Amino acid sequence: MKILHTSDWHIGRTLYGRKRYAEHEAFLDWLAGLVEDEGIDVLLVAGDVFDTSTPSNHAQGLYYRFLCRVAGAPGRQVIVTAGNHDSPSFLNAPRELLKSLHVHVVGCACASPADEVVVLSGPDHEPRLIVCAIPYLRDRDIRVAEAGESVEDKEQKIIEGIRTHYRLVCGAAEQRRAGLSRPVPIVAMGHLFASGGRTIDGDGVRELYIGSLAQVRTDVFPACIDYLALGHLHIPQIVGGSDFIRYSGSPLPMGFGEAQQEKGVVVVELPGDPPCVRKVPVPRFQELMTLQGDWQTISQGIDELKAGGSTAWLEIVYEGSEIAGSLRERLDEAIAGTGLEILRVRNNRVLELALSGMDPQETLDDLDVTEVFERCLEAHDVPEEQRPGLLGAYREVLVSLHEADPRAE
Repeated sequence: MKILHTSDWHIGRTLYGRKRYAEHEAFLDWLAGLVEDEGIDVLLVAGDVFDTSTPSNHAQGLYYRFLCRVAGAPGRQVIVTAGNHDSPSFLNAPRELLKSLHVHVVGCACASPADEVVVLSGPDHEPRLIVCAIPYLRDRDIRVAEAGESVEDKEQKIIEGIRTHYRLVCGAAEQRRAGLSRPVPIVAMGHLFASGGRTIDGDGVRELYIGSLAQVRTDVFPACIDYLALGHLHIPQIVGGSDFIRYSGSPLPMGFGEAQQEKGVVVVELPGDPPCVRKVPVPRFQELMTLQGDWQTISQGIDELKAGGSTAWLEIVYEGSEIAGSLRERLDEAIAGTGLEILRVRNNRVLELALSGMDPQETLDDLDVTEVFERCLEAHDVPEEQRPGLLGAYREVLVSLHEADPRAE
């Protein structure tokens, strides 16, 4: 069986207010072509299909059109599990209908471990592969909360709950395998934070389940697993030094921190001794770039991009010595008439001024957004009588941002 492992599509995601439907459509079109060109038998999607639990009609359309195209080939199977961004009930709703397209969906932990086991057959209708389709395990699925328990107790319960769940589902898979006429490989899926997993600033991983509590070691996973297809972390990586425990990573860069990162999907061929595992790079469908430095450096960078006809989305990090209060206007003028688009501007000079009155032991993380603004007013010697009005306007802006996107920071 030839398997393609992918995860963390985050369909419907925006980047600083910019919708990314065109990128997702281009990726899904490319992925469908790869599935066909490679002769993929099984497509695994290990969680975070959508970016929110209430995806837009546009996001849903991209998802269902892709499934119809990919699952249309004879003998091809698709298995989709939910991630922490997905709504279990939303993914599960069309589950019975999708089965007719050979698309298997597991949106939440099942009451019976055997219901998370999928036996897949080849063209000869003989079983060729068993998949433990384990979704993102929510706290309530694996732990009983008790009053007065410590953080350490909670961590231990979470880890043991995950261990138990994998043991039960993999045990059910081994029972199914024991009843077959020949041994077949077992592949497991998961959406979690494995110990040693790497993340970077701006990679888009929010509210990391277990990331702030405990991290799952590889000894949690039963030895019967021939390949473990993980989702949740956006950097493509192997876990515990094993080629057979992998995060495929997100196919699109989730933020400017991932702009230079090579994205990919993973092709696995089973059985094999050892299995053949290789990464296939995903093309970049929208260029993201960060220009950092003083005005001369940033201006030069923009000129070079303009000369090359670039249509990049830009993050500007200004670090010049001058205050540059009209920075945004100068930037907009510099890119006028081009395909460039500035999504984010960070004026570090203003931040330095805002922090200039801070205690030596104080850092930006110690201040909330309102306190930073108040420091700016002080740094610029804004008259006391003007401050209430400016502060009120600033707070209105913050409220508007949070109403438009509750995740805005």
